[in-house]
Amino acid sequence: MTVGIVMLCHTALERAAQVARHWAERDCPVVIHVDRRVKKPAYQKLFDDLSDLGNVQFSARHACEWGTWGIVAATQDAAAMMLASFAHVRHVFLASGSCLPLRPVEELVAYLDSRPRTDFIESVTTEDVGWTIGGLDFERFTLRFPFSWRKQRRLFDSYVKLQRRVGFRRKIPDGIVPHMGSQWWCLTRQTLSAILENPEREDIDRYFRKVWIPDESYFQTLVRQVSAQVESRSLTLSKFDFQGKPHIFYDDHLQLLRRSDCFVARKIWPHADMLYDAFLTKAGLGQAAAEPNPGKIDRLFSKAVERRTKGRAGLIMQSRFPHENWENGRTSAPYSVFQGFAEIFENFEPWLGKVAGTRAHGHLFAPDKVHFAGDDPVYNGSLSDSAALRDYNPRSFLTNLIWNTRGERQCFQYGPADNQTISWFMACDPNAQISVITGAWAVPLFQSNANFSDIRRQAALMQKLELEYLSILRSAFAKARVRIWSLADFVENPMEPLQTVIDEISPRAVRRLTEAPRLADLAGFGQFLQNLRNQGMQPVLMGDFPVDFGQSNPNRRRGRPYLVK
Repeated sequence: MTVGIVMLCHTALERAAQVARHWAERDCPVVIHVDRRVKKPAYQKLFDDLSDLGNVQFSARHACEWGTWGIVAATQDAAAMMLASFAHVRHVFLASGSCLPLRPVEELVAYLDSRPRTDFIESVTTEDVGWTIGGLDFERFTLRFPFSWRKQRRLFDSYVKLQRRVGFRRKIPDGIVPHMGSQWWCLTRQTLSAILENPEREDIDRYFRKVWIPDESYFQTLVRQVSAQVESRSLTLSKFDFQGKPHIFYDDHLQLLRRSDCFVARKIWPHADMLYDAFLTKAGLGQAAAEPNPGKIDRLFSKAVERRTKGRAGLIMQSRFPHENWENGRTSAPYSVFQGFAEIFENFEPWLGKVAGTRAHGHLFAPDKVHFAGDDPVYNGSLSDSAALRDYNPRSFLTNLIWNTRGERQCFQYGPADNQTISWFMACDPNAQISVITGAWAVPLFQSNANFSDIRRQAALMQKLELEYLSILRSAFAKARVRIWSLADFVENPMEPLQTVIDEISPRAVRRLTEAPRLADLAGFGQFLQNLRNQGMQPVLMGDFPVDFGQSNPNRRRGRPYLVK
């Protein structure tokens, strides 16, 4: 007794001919079905290439569009021809033209000879299936699907919605308990002939013609009626990604395929010359005989899915078409954003870099240029200080900066005068630590020598922009670590907020701050705010700032270091 191979082919026919010859020359009869949509010259060439093999036959051709009845009809005809033409066949193995034997044919024959009455087919009820894509599990058996999912997608979806709306349900024939599973199976002659010679086959086929993807349910359901011993697993290694698309195996998967111990694998890239040479010409020599165990390589496939859907933190997902917001973290490392600190403290960036042991930049998103630490024109990863290049894609600029400086925390200034298109990105980034002193943008205006009418106009614009930014930071979607102080509250006791910020940046540092950066001279700032009010502009972000701030003790030296005893 031996095993017969039914091959369903529609592309890469030269590879299909190579595999069919491999089976046939080792006394395994082959029946080939070629999709009717394949051009006649290509079909004729395949026929001529295998014409010297007496145990290779070709079955009647059907159009095999994915998800339609044609695949089942092609399998039925090819299987019936196999049973009728080769009486010594005990098991029939269903394969595709892109399948590749991974182990010597003799091992497969011996394996099946030791299990003469066992059917190998994945067959589980719809309640136990966790891999269906598109929400159609049990509904594929109760609705009608006259339209092609690939070519008539709009009609397909509309007709499904219509049937759901009107409550249409098809009656499942008596005795049929829907099961689903992999299309690739290996059935005994007794089981397969019982299915094909069922007196009620005409009614059963009529029902399954309107089932969606019937090749994953027809034999899987009927085998439960006639088989005495079913092993619900496939002898073919077939892996699918999270979108239900099959994994394709390439040359660099050689050792992976060997480790699986499976007899056959699909889907093989037609140009994987190394795989075809290794498994067809060398016949898997040196590979120990073992029970097929595709679970041994599941861990690698799980990692591949995770890398495709998430990737490494701060990098775009590795896939043909990257999907926004599927990344594994927006940035690769924590970073700190300071708003208003450089405006009220002198030389804040050098002080911060010294105290926190970090890299402190100026305003990275300033309108004139990128103010890197040390005023460098080019930074790690060849990031330029050009504002035009940065503004072409601000998100990528920030993610590249954090990625290129992994291992060193980055801190930079930000304010309402900077490019605001990055605001939502930072607010929704869990790696961001954002500290804001509201209204601090007014200090440079107070210190400027511009006309007051221009100052009032600029102040109104800055306040509007900062209010919008604060609404983003307070949004329910914000995931950044956000701390907000009004200017009045901050200058009243700056050491406590500074200590809190430094502790978050350097949590391992246990020493307390004994010195703060020099505070800007704010004498007369309260009167400046009052003048803005008198001119019709209402400053609301500075807090309760007294009009006589800094005037009660005129001899007080502002900016003197704060000491903590």
